[in-house]
Amino acid sequence: MVAILSAAPMTIARAPLPVLFCLIGLAALPSQAQDSPPQTEWQQARYQSTYNTQQHPSFTAQGSGPNSLGPGADRMFTFSLTGHWGLRLDSDTEVYLNAELASGDPFSRNLVGLGGFTNGEITRAAGTTPKPYLQRLFWRRTWNQGGEREWLSSDFNQMAQQVDKNRFVLTAGNFSTLDVFDDNAYAKDPRTQFMNWSHWTYAAYDYAADARGFGWGVAAEWYRENWAYRIARMTGPVRPNELPVDWNLLRHYGDQFEVERGHTVNEQPGKLRVLAWRNRAVTASFNDATAYLRNSPPNTDPQTFFQVRNGEKTKYGLGLNLEQAITDDVGVFLRTMKADGRTETYAFTEVDASLSMGVLVNGRLWGRAQDNVGMAAMENRLSADRRAFLEAGGVSYFIGDGAGHFRYRPERGTEVFYSLGLGKHLWVTADWQHIQNPAYNALRGPVNVYALRLHAEF
Repeated sequence: MVAILSAAPMTIARAPLPVLFCLIGLAALPSQAQDSPPQTEWQQARYQSTYNTQQHPSFTAQGSGPNSLGPGADRMFTFSLTGHWGLRLDSDTEVYLNAELASGDPFSRNLVGLGGFTNGEITRAAGTTPKPYLQRLFWRRTWNQGGEREWLSSDFNQMAQQVDKNRFVLTAGNFSTLDVFDDNAYAKDPRTQFMNWSHWTYAAYDYAADARGFGWGVAAEWYRENWAYRIARMTGPVRPNELPVDWNLLRHYGDQFEVERGHTVNEQPGKLRVLAWRNRAVTASFNDATAYLRNSPPNTDPQTFFQVRNGEKTKYGLGLNLEQAITDDVGVFLRTMKADGRTETYAFTEVDASLSMGVLVNGRLWGRAQDNVGMAAMENRLSADRRAFLEAGGVSYFIGDGAGHFRYRPERGTEVFYSLGLGKHLWVTADWQHIQNPAYNALRGPVNVYALRLHAEF
């Protein structure tokens, strides 16, 4: 996902004013009739805008390399404005289109220096000037197959309707793998919940997508009472971490299969999910890249992947996702995943094993139902093959502190936020993240990141 980012001479101080006016304008728009009795939606128009500014003070670093997070005090921002439109073609068929305007300026003027980045919106930014793009365009069909009926509430890219608990759902077109897989009630959306990449999906889930996190494909879901089964094949990039899509789905693809089981504990709902995935693409192995680097002259470019992409390779992983309500206002989550870690990052993070867990508390407990408090911890690890490459002085897309400046330790972090609701349409969130061993390097950090996020939707 690094390819769409570019060096940004514009400072963050030039960005907030138009963004804030946009957010205030969105929040001032009249409310939709959300309190009326539930009824099937035949068309939908929903909008969101999010502005996230983050800063970190200077931190200790024993040396820096080509893809190090700069140790000096720094700031970054992201901005997005999205339109979500839906149309029901008949009682069981829908089409959706999303268009987005996005901009951003990451730390160190580039998306480098961390395994779990501190802002989940940064992959969609392409510089400080807002740029429009088509985000989603997909078709969804539901075949009801009996059993009890349940109500699907209106949400982004989901029109309200009543469906059978036993049903088959097919989605096809341009969307994100995460639209269908790896849901979690307490840690899913970096615009409203936890910001760090490590919490809103598995950090080790190198799911097939373009540089912005979207792709083309087909996903099937089969619901049977408290069980759900999902399978999909999605496009990946022609070259890892770039925007152009590889359309050869018979040879290059990302496959995923997920099983979900709903349950109750002390009369509180929960869900357990197991996700298996594999990618097949032309990528480089870390062992080949390390050997090439060690046998080359000292001034060789340490990013050696382009020289050793010598054929199609398969990458795979397995993950576990748990969400559990403790009370009506308190829920906990846990995600953990292990990937094989033999080949370069295809489309997501520089993580080969990940663990994330936390709690989300609704403000109804203190009379503020629009508010939420979140607390979470994470740990990201690298495979032995990737570690050897970095220790030899290698540089990959997002990390690489250079030979002599790297001492491996797992990257660990905590995140705490308070989201304050200002009416029905606007939220202001204060967030703090503490990251130890940034980019898995015990010679750097820790780093403290402070964030303020404004989010509007209607």
